Amino acid sequence: MPEEHDPRVCDAAVSHAFSVLGKRWNGMIIDTLGGGELSFVGLRRAVAGISDAVLSDRLTELGEANLLERRVDAGPPVAVTYALTDAGERLVPILDQLGVWADANLTRR
Repeated sequence: MPEEHDPRVCDAAVSHAFSVLGKRWNGMIIDTLGGGELSFVGLRRAVAGISDAVLSDRLTELGEANLLERRVDAGPPVAVTYALTDAGERLVPILDQLGVWADANLTRR
């Protein structure tokens, strides 16, 4: 017997996912970190057009969502890098699939 589908559960999960991923820059930050850990400056250079303040806010939000972690190497010199968590790593292929779908199905403005 097929499992019953409760659309309210799906809607809540999708809404929650897009509350994080729907914010401008978050997908690009995750995709960029999919290539390996980077410093703040490295991320700022890789994500063209993002301001320092917005990048800082987004990194905090993505960390709170358990998609990335901030690593501090006490040095000297002190070095801070950002890397995807396991949950963030599992998101990268989904973002890739979403990009393929968007190219095939959405009209560019």
